[in-house]
Amino acid sequence: MSALVDADLLQDIKKFGKVDVSACFSCGNCTAVCPLSNNDGTFPRRMIRYAQVGMKDTLLSSKELWTCYHCGMCSDSCPTQADPGGFMAAARRYAIASYDHTRLAWLMYTQPVFASILAIVLAAFFAVFMYTSHGPQSQTSMNLFGFIPEPLIHYTGLAVMVLAFIFGVAGIVTMVQKLSHQEMKLRGKSKVSGLKALWSSIGVESIGQKRYREDCATAELEVPWYRRRWLIHSLTMWGFLGLLVATVADYGLSLIGVKMPGTWVPIWYPTRLLGTLAGLAMIYGVTMFFVDRFTKANQSAKNSAPADWMLLVLLWIVGFSGFLIEISLYLSNPPAWGYWVFLFHVSVAMELILLAPFMKFAHAIYRPVALYYLSRAGGEASED
Repeated sequence: MSALVDADLLQDIKKFGKVDVSACFSCGNCTAVCPLSNNDGTFPRRMIRYAQVGMKDTLLSSKELWTCYHCGMCSDSCPTQADPGGFMAAARRYAIASYDHTRLAWLMYTQPVFASILAIVLAAFFAVFMYTSHGPQSQTSMNLFGFIPEPLIHYTGLAVMVLAFIFGVAGIVTMVQKLSHQEMKLRGKSKVSGLKALWSSIGVESIGQKRYREDCATAELEVPWYRRRWLIHSLTMWGFLGLLVATVADYGLSLIGVKMPGTWVPIWYPTRLLGTLAGLAMIYGVTMFFVDRFTKANQSAKNSAPADWMLLVLLWIVGFSGFLIEISLYLSNPPAWGYWVFLFHVSVAMELILLAPFMKFAHAIYRPVALYYLSRAGGEASED
């Protein structure tokens, strides 16, 4: 079957990462060392070949693009230093931008100055918007939602989540259309049930990170367990989800009159304890990501896109400011800075949610979808 060729594809992908695979001559060395490559003998070099010959649609509809965890073994062993792992990371950023019809993800990844200005403007907008309705700062007890009304935060957050959901779903629909079209060409291959594929993609891979922990662990045999990428990734992911659950649960308790959000409770109170542990996990994970990138500890940390840095910065700010708020609640005299940190925390959290579909956070959406389709195809990597 004929395919449209995009002569600018490789140059476009280079905008999403400092990689150059033009030197790749398909020797197969990356395939030989890749712990995720199966017996078809074409992954990941087939992805590189798609880019070299301009097969844009085929690349964007490749499920295997999202299976790579960038362990770096392929790049370490490449005889031409073509950096296959870096290419796969750049291609995933390119895919995120291509699935996004607003073009905002494209600008976020390729225009770092624009992305930085946008981040500052969005945070300032949310802060000013909420501050215009501010109340008094209590001098007797910390009352955060007396300072910024709880309904205002609730409905603003709800609107932000709806927008993020719409943008995320639009990207998923585009991705699914491409994957479904490709799957139709594979209808002769063995399939597994939808429920089994769902469990494999969500439970085993996305949540349990089985292949990340086991197959890709060979690249980190000399790395201490507390510095391994799968653990850092898991703590960051589960930390963020834990904070989200704690926030939602806290609000739910307020609806039934059990507890008002932003007020003092013992540290062992369920939602407070969950938020504290989740915050610690996320801050540790994000901090280790920073350390790895600053020290270039592994292949995946050598070339990071500015938008990926922005995600880490926003996550760290949300986590650290959350702990400052918690500290202010436990001080005997309510500090004035606690109210301003709260306003800053909420503004950045709103911004993080709104921009999530346009940054690396989108991996949390696209990877499970791709893994689902891969499982449906029997887990085979070949699409030819």
